[in-house]
Amino acid sequence: MIRVENLHKHFGGFHAVDGASLSIDAGSITGLIGPNGAGKTTLFNVIAGVLPPTSGRVFMEGEDITGLPPHVLFAKGLLRTFQIAHEFHSMTVRENLMMVPPGQSGENLWSAWFHRGRVAEEERGIRARAEDVMEFLTIDHLADERAGNLSGGQKKLLELGRTMMTDAKVVFLDEVGAGVNRTLLNTIGDAILRLNRERNYTFVVIEHDMDFIARICGPVICMAEGKVLAEGTIEEIKNDERVIEAYLGTGLKNKIMKEEAAT
Repeated sequence: MIRVENLHKHFGGFHAVDGASLSIDAGSITGLIGPNGAGKTTLFNVIAGVLPPTSGRVFMEGEDITGLPPHVLFAKGLLRTFQIAHEFHSMTVRENLMMVPPGQSGENLWSAWFHRGRVAEEERGIRARAEDVMEFLTIDHLADERAGNLSGGQKKLLELGRTMMTDAKVVFLDEVGAGVNRTLLNTIGDAILRLNRERNYTFVVIEHDMDFIARICGPVICMAEGKVLAEGTIEEIKNDERVIEAYLGTGLKNKIMKEEAAT
């Protein structure tokens, strides 16, 4: 689905992404881990067109998409969410979902004035899809709640729901667990797994919660200092000396040692 070749992103003399190369298989849920400052979010931003690369190439299904803007990538089915949710806080949950599909007739002034029947019919279809999405994510009881009033976890579910309002192929999720309680994080994990299994979504997930990564991800990629350090299963990654060294001071090594001692 995604292939990254020798990608660099420099900010002056700082190399946030420094020659990263990786592949994301279609239909997979791939975890992207690494200590703070490893370049994970910058990598997401370059792939998703938020930032232009300094050098290197990005391919989606064999097509060179390097440097394409986010709205073009959105139309191709590449979406991303952010660590801090970007909801329209004064709009309801339902309205946040209904505004996602592109090219709606009601956005055209001529159609809004002279083709009201067509606009109304289209809106009914979009509303029905939004209702299905809210039910799928178990947030239908929040349909008329202003998005700004939602908890952190509910906002993450809303962001996931917005990816379901269009024909997404690959979704990049940036720290879905940030500020989310364990119960809602489990709900988010369930939704990701269902979207992957039932609708063939491909996901790439940045997350620091190793239990969450272990639960939903197959392949795991570890970055450090802007480079891809290791790839493999979560067990292979957890036992990789290079990964343990990269995480020194973050508590991961102590966690692994405690787990080993417990067994």
